[in-house]
Amino acid sequence: MNDSSLNTTKEKIRLYLKLWKLRVVVLLQITAVCAILTHDILSWHGIIDIKRTYLDTVFTILITILGGTLAAGGSNAINMWYDRDIDPLMRRTENRPLPNGQIKPIHALLFGITSSLIGSSLFLLIHWKAAFWSFFSVIFYVFIYTIWLKRRSPQNIVIGGIAGSTPPLIGWACAASQSLSGMNPLDLGSPIPWMLFLLIFLWTPPHFWALALYRSGEYAKAKIPMMNEVKGPEHAIMLSKLYCIGLISLSLVPVIWPEAGLTILWGIVTAGISIWYAQSVWSIDITESFDENNRMPSASHSFFRSLIYLGLMFLSLVFVVIIPPDWLGPLGVLS
Repeated sequence: MNDSSLNTTKEKIRLYLKLWKLRVVVLLQITAVCAILTHDILSWHGIIDIKRTYLDTVFTILITILGGTLAAGGSNAINMWYDRDIDPLMRRTENRPLPNGQIKPIHALLFGITSSLIGSSLFLLIHWKAAFWSFFSVIFYVFIYTIWLKRRSPQNIVIGGIAGSTPPLIGWACAASQSLSGMNPLDLGSPIPWMLFLLIFLWTPPHFWALALYRSGEYAKAKIPMMNEVKGPEHAIMLSKLYCIGLISLSLVPVIWPEAGLTILWGIVTAGISIWYAQSVWSIDITESFDENNRMPSASHSFFRSLIYLGLMFLSLVFVVIIPPDWLGPLGVLS
């Protein structure tokens, strides 16, 4: 293969990887991996009655990252295929491969379908419940969010956020595979994965509404009914604050569900990080002047802080559960 052919192949690979939206996928996989680590650390502490070796953990993480990247990336590619008519209307999406004519639509669609099917099927190597939630996420994101809700309802990202909230369920189902039984996919043996699901679900609206605010007008131009465009920015911010209160209230989980094995220390850390993020939502000023890029600075600040916040919440969970609960005294697990 000559240098010209090699460069062409590399460029094609780069373009197809763009369809995956890897920056988004990486954040999703962090939440799944943290769910696995949390489960296995709790099992090493004896809080979860299951034996897990380090090799079990490594294998589970590798399958989850590979399967999750393929599944989520594939659904993103299908999303780009469907949205190829409106992507040129927004600065954030106008340089994607399909609007630029760099990839044929049918190729993007086939790539997305193949990738998502292979990725979700990989989880069958570990447990059918993990595969179920992966397939559920792809189907929900493509058909419920992308095709049905995105262009029709201001609740698009609220309901559509269910799809992006499933990685902790998938990761936990993989880690807990030896102990899962029954035919109910909702039964994952612990409230922790559902708490992590709720964390992402509550985080999604203020995260995306901040994006819509700081890029004011772009979604309206593309005729996407974001909450701030349909109900007004004041309404979107009011709802964002309510979701932030919900995020702060997650710190009560160790009190409400002490049997889950989460410590009071984790509740305190969670409350602090959530208040830190909520402050950025409360600081959004819809009357401020736009910057040189025609963006709302305070909404931009809140959007980027939200990305840091989600990563901090999951990483802090792992670091806190590493500490043996009996070392924490009154900050440990409530009996």
